[in-house]
Amino acid sequence: MTTAKLSASDLNQFTGSENWYRHTINRNVLYTDGAQYLAEKAGAYWLLDTIANCQQHEKRVAAEEFQVWKLTVREDRSATLVCDDGNDNIVYTEHIEYTDFPLDEVRLYFANYVIHLPSEY
Repeated sequence: MTTAKLSASDLNQFTGSENWYRHTINRNVLYTDGAQYLAEKAGAYWLLDTIANCQQHEKRVAAEEFQVWKLTVREDRSATLVCDDGNDNIVYTEHIEYTDFPLDEVRLYFANYVIHLPSEY
């Protein structure tokens, strides 16, 4: 179980990125300092993996130039990951049976082959 403390205000400190990280599975995808921080502190590299993999394997996702990814964690620790086109048109949904993700909700944006926090966009 993830023991690291993480809050939404921790993520809001990221307003740009000095570094770009190349995703190890989908080498076309980059992610920012904020996304790296989130993945490391929350033990959520799986979240970046899902976003990157969907770019290759989900045609409806890949067709969207701008994507909003929202992870919502329920009290029973199950979760739903939803991708929409920025206009609330859902193009991908995944139900997660269990997660130890420390926040109730998080959003990530995907644009120009880069995963980033909303505050970095």
